[in-house]
Formats: sequence, C-alpha cells, structure tokens
Amino acid sequence: MAADNDGRPDAGVEAHGEMTVRRQRLDQWRAQGVDPFGARYARSHRSDQIQAAFETLEGTEVAIAGRLMALRRQGRVAFADLADLTGRIQLFLRAEALGAEPFAAFLQCELGDIVGVHGRVMRTRAGEVSVEPTSFQLLSKALRPLPDKWHGLRDTETRYRRRYLDLLANPDVRARFVQRSRLVAAIRRFLEARDFLEVETPVLQGIAGGTTARPFRTHHNALDMDLSLRIALELHLKRLIVGGLERVYEIGRVFRNEGVSTRHNPEFTMLELYQAYADYEDIMRLTEEMVAAVAIAVRGSTLVHWQGQDIDLRAPWPRVSMVSALSALGLDVLSAPSAPAAVALAAQAGVAVAPGSTLGQTIEALVEALILPGLVQPTFLIDHPVEISPLARAKVDDPRLTYRFEAIIGGVEIANAFTELNDPDEQRTRFLAQVAERARGNDEAHAMDEDYLRALEHGMPPTGGLGIGIDRLAMVILEAESIRDVILFPQLRPET
Repeated sequence: MAADNDGRPDAGVEAHGEMTVRRQRLDQWRAQGVDPFGARYARSHRSDQIQAAFETLEGTEVAIAGRLMALRRQGRVAFADLADLTGRIQLFLRAEALGAEPFAAFLQCELGDIVGVHGRVMRTRAGEVSVEPTSFQLLSKALRPLPDKWHGLRDTETRYRRRYLDLLANPDVRARFVQRSRLVAAIRRFLEARDFLEVETPVLQGIAGGTTARPFRTHHNALDMDLSLRIALELHLKRLIVGGLERVYEIGRVFRNEGVSTRHNPEFTMLELYQAYADYEDIMRLTEEMVAAVAIAVRGSTLVHWQGQDIDLRAPWPRVSMVSALSALGLDVLSAPSAPAAVALAAQAGVAVAPGSTLGQTIEALVEALILPGLVQPTFLIDHPVEISPLARAKVDDPRLTYRFEAIIGGVEIANAFTELNDPDEQRTRFLAQVAERARGNDEAHAMDEDYLRALEHGMPPTGGLGIGIDRLAMVILEAESIRDVILFPQLRPET
C-alpha cells in the first residue's frame, strides 16, 4: 500500500497525477510570457498588521505576498486565503477590480503557489477583513501539492523528515519554532544584561573533552590528523577564564555519538557559561532566575503543563542532596564498606548496577531509578560523587562528593553545573583516574588533556560553570512531548 507526503494510503498515485497537471500549468504560464519563478516583490504589510490596523488601513492600498492556501469561485467573484508567517488574510477577487484577463489568470493558480498581491483593504459583507486585489504576480509555482487539507500532515515520520511540509501544514508547529528562536534570544538578553560576553570556540577538537561521552571522529586531510566533533564547550571556555575573560558564554552545537530518543538527539544545542569568582550556589541562583525570566519572555508566565504535569518555573527552586534523598529511602550508600557492597545494596533495592561500578556510579544509577522520576517541580539535585564529576571541585567536608548540581524538571535533567576544579594537580589526578576507566573499557571516560592542565597551571580563579541543553529547556517551556518537536531537522534513519 503506497503512502506519500500526507501519510494517506495511495496518496502517491494521486500526487503524481496532480503533479502532471501542475507541470502543464507551468508550461501554460511560460507560454503566456510569465516567469513562474518570479523575482523580488516589495511587500508593504504582513497579514497580522492588516488585521491589527484595519481601522487605519481600510480603503488604502497595500502590497502583500504569501502562499495560496484556499481558492473558491462564486460567479464573477472569487475568494482566496493567502498565508504568510504571521497568519492568513482573505483575498476578495472581482473581475471588475482586477480586470477580466488577470482575474481569469489568477484562477489558474493552484494551492501552494506563492503570489504577490497589490490591492485595497476592505471588509466583506460577512464582516471578514480582506484585501481586494487590483493586480497580482506569480512569484513561485508549486509543482507538488500541499498535504491534504482535511487529513493534514499526520504521519510523524513524514513530519520530521519533511519539516518544510510540517511547517506549511501545521501553524502550531511553525509558531513553536518561532517561540524557540525567541527563547534563545531571551537567554542572550538575560546574560548580556549581566555582563556575560558571547564567544565562539572550536567545533573540531583534537581532544573531545568537558564531559563523558562518545564523540564523532573525523580526519583532517591537509594536517593529516584525527579530530573529533566537540561533545561539550567547557574546556575551551575555561581557558578563556584563565585568559582574563571573567564572564563568558557560548550557545553552540555539540555532538555525541549516542542513540536517539524522545530526549536525545546526537546533534543538539548547548548553552555553557562560566563566571569567575563564583561557585555553584551563585550558578544555582542564576539558573533559576534565567529559566523563569525566559519563560515569562516567551510565554508570559512561569506556569507550564508538561508531560501531564502542571509545573511552576518560578524561583527559588528547592535543593535536594543525592545522598540525603537516598538515605530517606533507607539507602545509606556512603556507609557501604566497598564499591561492590554498594552494588549489592542497589541490587537489594531492585536497581541493577553493572559489576565493577564505582561508588559514584552506583549512587548515580540509584538516583536515576528512584529519585529523578519524583522530581516534577524544578529541583536542584546537588552534591554528586567525585567519580562521576571529574571536572568539579570536591566538597571540603566530604571529598567523596563535589560541589555539583543538576537542574531537574519533570524528572528530566535540564542543566548540569558545578564549582569548577581549578587545582591543576588534582585535575591531573582526576584525568588519570578517567584514563584508567577508559583502559577498563569505558570509551566514554574523559581523555587526558595536557594543554588544559597547562592552562590551569597558569592559574584559574574560583569559577562557577553551567551547561543547559537548549532543546530540553525548549521542550519544557514550549510544552513539547519529544525533543524532535523542538529541533527543526532531527536525526533520522535513512529513508527507505
């Protein structure tokens, strides 16, 4: 059974027949001396501007342009809907106003064609704000039909694979991506108001560091050297802190060679920022204030309904210690006499942990299974074990833990941050432990980075750092069910 761009059975056969007709129309336009793929068109107004200022614009001439979404003839008049980014406006076409030949020519247009219209703003007898065309210009002939207007574009795979059709057919999808753009702009305004400097760091890196993840690898032919796409922005940004740029941030793409799911895409957008002379307490306050401010800027409220839950993003957010949260469940993991004993304790709690896991890895697995699902409202999960936090400063009162937090919303990690480790000797020890992890088969363990250690040896001030997954934050604020709904072109398997 065949299916095409609107997900309906046998739509491919129907579309093929309509494409044949459209190409015939294309030849007709050219035979009439009309370029069906026109040049620049000077618009004076968008549809929303005409709707909003009708009282002022009534009776005046405007120039509008957009895609033809509906066309219906009623004797010597016709009605059409013209869509642009901001909405739709009705066209009220009369042969007397447009001219007999242009009127007939307009009726040769098909749904999906892009046209420019010059005409008078008016209101029909039915009371609908409209434009009465006095001239029109074909700007681009659509050779393929739009998704069926009744069935819409329902097939999820097609929506993601052919996002251009998704945007055309579903105004709510288009509005979501406009809001995503505003979300990123709001983050920039928030940080610039606090004297953060936006910078750019390399995407191609000799050592992919800053987190534990498997990178994508490539080869630079001219330099004959292997490189990786970055998995984080961290280590280059902290080099800038060493260099005296005291508040820096970057919003950029990072790449992790992992699977895809409703919460993961191998290529995603990350915000990372670093503030000299700050710690993770300062960064917690900045995070909760920024998320609330961005939500208000984008949707006018800190209230969202996400994953079936009503969530309030207002600051302040509660702080919950990982170890204390487990202790409240009767799991005093830190008191386990050894790492294997901690693994056994997890098994007794019904959480499977890989044999040979460190104490920190066991705590992480327990928290992910037993604590995270219950953290619906925004919460800072603090004080992560040192084994899973190779770049974070150890706590003074318990060096087994670090000054690190994750921001959790709806059971999902949105942000990761810590007081940065700025002791080069301790950082070397941590890197060596990660190298040993890698030797035991963990190919996501952090590699040794001698140049970063050299930078630390010049002295990095006390620093607080933050990483926020922009896509996940957009999921929450824009109330999207899947990360694919906030990424214009998500990664997909090859089309068959």
